[in-house]
Amino acid sequence: MVFNTDHKVIGVQYLVTTFIFYMIGGILAMIVRAELAQPGMQYLTRAAYNQAFTMHATLMIFLWVIPVFAGFANFIVPLQIGAEDMAFPRLNAFSYWLLLFGGLLMMSSFLVSAPGTGWTAYPPLSLLDSPGETVWAMSLFVIGFSSIFSAINFLVTIAQMRAPGMTWFRIPLFSWAIVATAIIQVLATPVIAAAMILLIFSRVTGAQYFVAIAGGNPLMWQHLFWFYSHPAVYVMVLPAMGIVSDVLPVFSRKPIFGYKAIAFSSLAICFLGFTVWAHHMFASGMNPTLTIPYMITSMIIAVPTGIKVFSWLATLWRGKLRFTTSMLFATGFVSLFVIGGLSGIFLASVPVDLHVTDTYFVVAHLHYVLFGGSVTAVYAGLYYWFPKITGRMLDERMGKVHFLLHFVGFNLAFLPMHQIGLEGMPRRVADYDPQFGALNLVVTVGAYLLAVSTLPLIVHALVSMKRGVLAGDNPWRAKTLEWKTSSPPSLFNWDEAHHPLVTEGPYDYGHKPAAKPVAAETEVARV
Repeated sequence: MVFNTDHKVIGVQYLVTTFIFYMIGGILAMIVRAELAQPGMQYLTRAAYNQAFTMHATLMIFLWVIPVFAGFANFIVPLQIGAEDMAFPRLNAFSYWLLLFGGLLMMSSFLVSAPGTGWTAYPPLSLLDSPGETVWAMSLFVIGFSSIFSAINFLVTIAQMRAPGMTWFRIPLFSWAIVATAIIQVLATPVIAAAMILLIFSRVTGAQYFVAIAGGNPLMWQHLFWFYSHPAVYVMVLPAMGIVSDVLPVFSRKPIFGYKAIAFSSLAICFLGFTVWAHHMFASGMNPTLTIPYMITSMIIAVPTGIKVFSWLATLWRGKLRFTTSMLFATGFVSLFVIGGLSGIFLASVPVDLHVTDTYFVVAHLHYVLFGGSVTAVYAGLYYWFPKITGRMLDERMGKVHFLLHFVGFNLAFLPMHQIGLEGMPRRVADYDPQFGALNLVVTVGAYLLAVSTLPLIVHALVSMKRGVLAGDNPWRAKTLEWKTSSPPSLFNWDEAHHPLVTEGPYDYGHKPAAKPVAAETEVARV
């Protein structure tokens, strides 16, 4: 089962591997927060602190939030569109092994002194840092190609392998989100790969691409980095939105409100995401005239996000709500992501951004979007699809304990960061003014509570895989196509005699009685 081309096995490999990197990144975060609990230097040297927060950020972004959605997509998308596998099974397996190799290569940077320049690796610091910086850049180059290959596979699979009757507007919104995400990965990831090559050449051969006195341009790195890294935010957010769009109708027992608007808003976010990267550079000496269009596009991109939020709220309105653990995490995503989105509008404004650049206000915004948002949605998807993946249910009581600890711990950890950021506490520093001590202690307590929140999940997930209640094929009475096959699915997903024929939409609750759990009929309700 280790070397396998079955999309379901590869999906599970992604999920398990990325969760391990998530745990490592979380441990690094706890080390950082222990140092910041009080002013002064307690446990780490400044160099060790820089290495810890650099590797924490890199692991969480490139080896957790981005690839964990590839894990869900690998398992779920072929099922949702009625396919037997991905379009290129061997390329799919190769993508996973590239990710694993890149992750191990990144961790090996600790053997030669891990990088300490932050996940942005701005020159000249990244040109002068330890040998671990070169290893770090090489690992991201490898991980980038894993992302590109995986994206190509998803696009071809969804475009060419849909079941009969599965029109574009019968595709579930999670699969729509993967389409938009894959477009971003194909277009943007080669740019960061090129940037990493230039950084490696600069460090290894002495090339002067980013050294101003030698004719280079240090701002070129920022343009290359953020041209990828801001669209990469949507690589981490769009699949989360797709999960929420699939979960809310099931536990509201209502059709999704504004299906086409949500689908098209994903594509709008995809393309608008390439027009906003320079808002990360308002404080870099950019021509003031150029800041205006980037400020405008950075605010406009909130419009398609707002369309999704209002559609989700309309779906909940007067629905027959059932607050399962998955539903709690989905609604928690909406509330936390909205807070992150609102702070993002402030950061899109040039005068505000100049005031709070490189403060903890930015840290708070980032985590409300990518942890309160993306990771909360990961949990919603895990509780929702765990029965499909394993054939067994997760424990709802333990799940609700997990949600409560997660929600309280997260807000306790990151809400105060807005205040200390507005008051001027800089990020990426190991020591700080004593006036910020009280709130930093609160933040550290919240961070440790957030770390503890994962323990109920780990324990009851391991127990449930062996002794959990048998789920049946469709425990949620959902109408998307993945629930019309067995749990877990058979090798080729569908019996030859009962291959799905799609005759209705994925969220047609109330239009006709929900189909029976298993794909035992000739016609199967389509997503």
